Amino acid sequence: MDWQYFWELFFGGLTRGSIYALIALGYTMVYGIIELINFAHGEVYMMGAFTALIVAGALGIYGFPALAILIIAAAVAVIYCAAYGLTLEKIAYKPLRDAPRLSPLISAIGMSIFLQNYVILAQTSDFMPFPNLVPQPEFLEPIAHIMGASEVLIIVTSAVSMAALTLFIKYTRMGKAMRATAQNRKMAMLLGIDADKVISLTFVIGSSLAAVGGVLIASHVGQVNFAIGFIAGIKAFTAAVLGGIGSIPGAMLGGLVLGWCESFATGYISSDYEDALAFALLVLILIFRPSGILGKAKTQKV
Repeated sequence: MDWQYFWELFFGGLTRGSIYALIALGYTMVYGIIELINFAHGEVYMMGAFTALIVAGALGIYGFPALAILIIAAAVAVIYCAAYGLTLEKIAYKPLRDAPRLSPLISAIGMSIFLQNYVILAQTSDFMPFPNLVPQPEFLEPIAHIMGASEVLIIVTSAVSMAALTLFIKYTRMGKAMRATAQNRKMAMLLGIDADKVISLTFVIGSSLAAVGGVLIASHVGQVNFAIGFIAGIKAFTAAVLGGIGSIPGAMLGGLVLGWCESFATGYISSDYEDALAFALLVLILIFRPSGILGKAKTQKV
């Protein structure tokens, strides 16, 4: 076995899976609290990449250092996408919170299409080049043939973001309120928890993580397009279901498993079957464990 090639595929899948996991966290958090599949979440990821591109272009004119441009562009993208996520929740989902489940689902699909066309009209339908803003430090030179600086940045940033989110939900007051709302929203409201505030914060956090993923992958790939959110959103939704929809550790694990499956399928079989094998894995998981890898089956009371 060519071990160098194996490790290239391994870290490539880890990089891809880290991005899927960041986006999947938004899906699973929203579903865990209000049982809604936010199909516009992928477009928020895409808008984060476009926002960073605009900011990077403006700062580049004034001669800012590359790393400073990346940090500032990521911060602006996070703020912008957090505001978009909050706006989506207030406009498209909150008025339909007590409506039949099909209504908010259709609203989510409609917002996804709206945001795609908004970016086409406001920006362009073509692929746009994204500058390489990640410098290559000397200490990474020995492993440069396996993984580059942008891949290391994606893996480290994703790991730190996931760890911070886990600690936030487990130990903070608002995190406990989010867990209570996810367990029983009506009972949480009776105990004095502002469920509307919790739901809004969930959309803000999920959109912020999606923006981080959009900036990282745009810098890594070197281009952005209005359609990248749809593809990444579908893959991240698959990762969330694979790991167990509603489970934050499951979303992380599902993203990594999906990333590795795609990477090894591309490397050892063919890139033509990359998506087919990933979704075949999802089908198998749903057949033998419908609740996902780390999901818990719900008991129906009759």
